[in-house]
Amino acid sequence: MFRNQGMGQIFFPVGLQKKASPWSLLDEGNIERYDAEIMNNFGKSFSEAISTNRKIYSETAIDHSMNPRNLGDMDDANGFAKVTGSRGDTIEIWLEVRSGTIANATFMTDGCGTSIASGSVVTEMAEGRGVGEARRISRQDVLSALGRLPEESEHCALLAADTLKEAIEDYLKRQA
Repeated sequence: MFRNQGMGQIFFPVGLQKKASPWSLLDEGNIERYDAEIMNNFGKSFSEAISTNRKIYSETAIDHSMNPRNLGDMDDANGFAKVTGSRGDTIEIWLEVRSGTIANATFMTDGCGTSIASGSVVTEMAEGRGVGEARRISRQDVLSALGRLPEESEHCALLAADTLKEAIEDYLKRQA
């Protein structure tokens, strides 16, 4: 049930539900089942895994991974992109643009917790910005917003920024 992205990755249940926290299954009283699975897979208790993550990731990155903002698809999007990164994870971003300003941005990913956090942050950063300004959101902007990440997870910030740019390009093509 948990995807093992290797030590140092944020743990989360596979199969995110639309608009739900990746940790929502744990909220249903299933913590013992997941704790046992983590112990089997990683030789650590759940609390030790979280403690380790807090040493590697910023509180902001953990918060966005565990409580992603703007998670889900969008029926009335006028901009969309789906990009697969160098490590095989995919982020999809939907945009609702009104009068040249991004009014709403949502995302989905099949990637690790850092991909979730990156998608969450980049959609928050894009909302309320004009398309030209949002198109300039970079990997470094996403990394700065997330705070501390291990170097091997920084590709997720690039994937999120690139997917946002592609969604904006899709919007612009539709307007031409």
